[in-house]
Amino acid sequence: MAVTSDIVATYRRPGRVVGRLLGMGQREDRALIILMVACVLVFFAQMPRLSRQAHLEGREFDMLMGGALLGWIFLAPLIFYALAALSHLLAQLLGGQGSWYGARLALFWALLASTPLLLLHGLVAGFIGPGAELNAVGVLWCLFFFWFWGAGLIRAERASP
Repeated sequence: MAVTSDIVATYRRPGRVVGRLLGMGQREDRALIILMVACVLVFFAQMPRLSRQAHLEGREFDMLMGGALLGWIFLAPLIFYALAALSHLLAQLLGGQGSWYGARLALFWALLASTPLLLLHGLVAGFIGPGAELNAVGVLWCLFFFWFWGAGLIRAERASP
């Protein structure tokens, strides 16, 4: 299935999509590309907000983008790998039987599948600015991200190691 179709399917049944991805076999390159594409999309989602910030505060847009680039392309992947490891350790303490790869894939896929809402969040931040609308989109993203991650992690931890 195409990635875009999988993203749409995730909004209906996230555990099933993660199960299908796990059924394709353990491929660390697949997990890494899912994470990197998600981080690049989150980086691009920052552009409207950073443009607004640069305009309103008189700061240089290039410097703000450089910071976002460093954070999302170079540092965030390392943080997500550590977060996936912690989630797997916690799942093991609760009786999970999955693999380290499954925990990584569940987290990385949750981030990628929720990027449409992050792109919307960036647009709202750039065009409307702070307010109830931005908070509502942020809460909506959080709810979907944690739903996708939780359902995917439950599915991954039920899989054989």
